Formats: sequence, C-alpha cells, structure tokens
Amino acid sequence: MKNIRKSDYVTRDSIMKLLSDDEIARVSTAEAGSQLSNGDEYLDMEHFEEGVHKAKSGKIPMGRVLSRNSVREQTWRAILAKLASASAAK
Repeated sequence: MKNIRKSDYVTRDSIMKLLSDDEIARVSTAEAGSQLSNGDEYLDMEHFEEGVHKAKSGKIPMGRVLSRNSVREQTWRAILAKLASASAAK
C-alpha cells in the first residue's frame, strides 16, 4: 500500500464498517479463492476511486478485491453510496 493518503484509509475503513461479521468472513474467504467468474462485479480496495469493475479473463489480485457476491445487496448499495459521497466531497 504505497503512497496512500490518509483520506483513502478513512474511506476504506468506513467501507469495511458497513460489512456485517458474516460479510467480512465471506470477503476474507473470497480473498483466499482463486478467481472471480467472468462478469462478476468487484471493487479494488486499493483503488476505490476507480469504481466498480467487471471481472474479465486474466488475473485479478484477490487479496484486495471486494466482490459484490461477497456482500448482501443492501450492503453493496450502501458501499456505492459511500463511495459516491466521498467522491463528491473531493
């Protein structure tokens, strides 16, 4: 995590606080998994400013992925709203 601003940590921390204990466990399990399926949506936790990505063929660094499939739909919407408000505040 090179050259990460303090505001990026606050955003990452605030995103992780939106997850339930069960979702955190699923995210941790997904990080140890092999790959996302083609078309799966995810966020790069080191580059939230890039927004939502769709998995394509090729390697995705799973250790920093927050997969939409790992969280409830309500949590995913809350995460996207948090990112939108953080982006608007810059």
